Amino acid sequence: MQSDLTFDKEGFLTSLELWDENVASSIAEKEGIQLTKEHFDVIYLLRDFYQKHEVAPANRPLVKLVKTQISEDKGNSIYLMTLFPESPAKIGAKIAGLPKPPNCL
Repeated sequence: MQSDLTFDKEGFLTSLELWDENVASSIAEKEGIQLTKEHFDVIYLLRDFYQKHEVAPANRPLVKLVKTQISEDKGNSIYLMTLFPESPAKIGAKIAGLPKPPNCL
């Protein structure tokens, strides 16, 4: 991982422009996640959403986003929990190099 990366006290990247797939893999490893194509599908969806709205989506909007942008059968909390356990929106945003979504504890 790049040595010039900084993180906040919860492990979120503080300089979004320094994010790349290697950074994502390092963050995911710390979370106990081995990234796959399915993870990156959601990660890039999160990054695109953030670029358009300047906020990372919370869980419900993320489910809807996956349902409409990736596929109907993957747009559910159970699927997203298999990719990003505990809190798909929070863990997904962290790995995507985004700030913590509002309303996530």
